[in-house]
Amino acid sequence: MQRLVLIALGAATLAACAEQPLGPAGPPPPPPPGLYVPGSGAVFRARDFAWSAQPGDGAIAGTLAYRPGGVRYTCRGGDVILTPETAWTRRRMVILYGSALSAAVPAEIVNARIPSAPVGDYRSYAKKTTCDEANHFAFDGLPDGGWFVITLARPADGPGAPIAVMRRVETRGGPRTVTLN
Repeated sequence: MQRLVLIALGAATLAACAEQPLGPAGPPPPPPPGLYVPGSGAVFRARDFAWSAQPGDGAIAGTLAYRPGGVRYTCRGGDVILTPETAWTRRRMVILYGSALSAAVPAEIVNARIPSAPVGDYRSYAKKTTCDEANHFAFDGLPDGGWFVITLARPADGPGAPIAVMRRVETRGGPRTVTLN
């Protein structure tokens, strides 16, 4: 019996070795853009945001077109925030919005989740603009990279709770358009 166990362990060891790549393994590849990796981004590091402070040729021209159930929403006169993507901000987006790609969540729920989000002062890296009368906004002079666009949408006609709308956008070598819906 002991001999069978030793043979099985030896075979398992050889099988495990056969699956390993030959040569230096190197670090694992980074996660795909917008993917949250559990445990990553737990600590705020200003150096992770440094890329976003550089000037660039990127631009984002956006429109809010959020219409759940045919109800028209607006961001008219409200702030639109552009946050650089880092492991820390991806983690924060997943906690606050339930996604690192796009979401529309009642602002009340997002605010209630803030205490469980990672803590760090990223305000100096975030960019802000105002949503115009036609629900358009723009950012320019951006370096290449991933960004989170966030705004509050309110019903255009009548009462209703504000909805926090978030979407990931990537700038690469020029202007990008984005629709928040």
